[in-house]
Amino acid sequence: MEDLSFDGKILHTPYAKEDVYGALSMPVYQNAAFEFATAEEMEAAFTGRSSNHTYSRITNPTVQYFEDRVKSITGALSVTALNSGMAAITNAIITLAQSGSNIVTSRHLFGNTYSFFASTLAAFGVETRFCDLTNPEEVEKNIDANTCVVFLEIITNPQLEVADLKAISAITMKMGVPLMADTTIVPFCAFKAKDFGVNIEIVSSTKYISGGATGLGGLIIDYGNFDWKLSKKLSTLVIDFGTAAFTTKLRKEIHRNLGAYMTPQAAYMQTLGLETLSLRFEKSANTSLKLAQKLESVSGIKSVNYTGLNSNKFYDISNLQFGKLPGSMLTIDLESREECFKFMNKLKLIKRATNLFDNKSLAIHPASTIFGSFSSEIREKMNVYDITIRISVGLEDEQDIYCDIIQALM
Repeated sequence: MEDLSFDGKILHTPYAKEDVYGALSMPVYQNAAFEFATAEEMEAAFTGRSSNHTYSRITNPTVQYFEDRVKSITGALSVTALNSGMAAITNAIITLAQSGSNIVTSRHLFGNTYSFFASTLAAFGVETRFCDLTNPEEVEKNIDANTCVVFLEIITNPQLEVADLKAISAITMKMGVPLMADTTIVPFCAFKAKDFGVNIEIVSSTKYISGGATGLGGLIIDYGNFDWKLSKKLSTLVIDFGTAAFTTKLRKEIHRNLGAYMTPQAAYMQTLGLETLSLRFEKSANTSLKLAQKLESVSGIKSVNYTGLNSNKFYDISNLQFGKLPGSMLTIDLESREECFKFMNKLKLIKRATNLFDNKSLAIHPASTIFGSFSSEIREKMNVYDITIRISVGLEDEQDIYCDIIQALM
């Protein structure tokens, strides 16, 4: 398996146990409980002395196979699949944070992530320190003895800001703090988080992986490359579990108690989605770049934001970290909110819908939707503007998408 390519590992990750019927696709184990031959076997499973499944809220064969496939292509220590990207963020952060601790991050976050940090966690005594993650010195100044994690999005949504991951990881390593990155915008086939010093990777598998928005999902990927003796919350677990201290806390307590494990049906669909991930990403990302290049010269568009453009201020760092194709999302700025709404209402091919990386192209006005419940002052601080349209580029022909945008601008 080690010698196989990325796609080879996806397609040929073996089952944990041989299927009795020789099924080429992992069956959906759509059941809650599992039978044991003896009380002794049951005790061993429930106390963690065997890997047998006990209850599908905790582990399930279909979900485990999805986790194993992701583990195979990422080289991770462990992968935990949950029922949404937000569930993945929540479970990962709660594994690390406790009352009195703080999180260092940016205001340039997805709306619900920002709300979780600024509101939900605050009620439990966890402070969030918002700073400019493109300024490593500012990041270092915000880290102290109570910092439990530095969190970032590798390309922010919808601002499309890119921080220097190696610079940030050098700081977190020096300060003894784990680096957690939401990498949803660029999938595994184009970005290797571990190579840039990421310790815990978060992915909304609802996006690229699901294979056309077939279901919700989220992943927590532990690379086993952080010394958890440095974590106030996890240090005592290191004696027995070493580099697996984070995974142990997550799997043996947090995700069990929060009850957000991925469903078998979602895992089955997302396992299938993994098989075509590279092909779909290459198509949609190539289209995104060509589309962004053409839209730069279109009358009626004030600006185009895509980090793969030579004109983009983050082009150099984006190219270094993600290559020539930094994802399948771009934004355009029009003259006003009114023009944005007119544009949205005239779209014929592109769907007015939230989500990213569906097979169909999608458009949304973030300020009035995802960030619509935030005050104008907060939106201003987050650089979420009324003139911005976010476009998730799908698998349609580039010219079809372009023509729809042009007619909507008229």
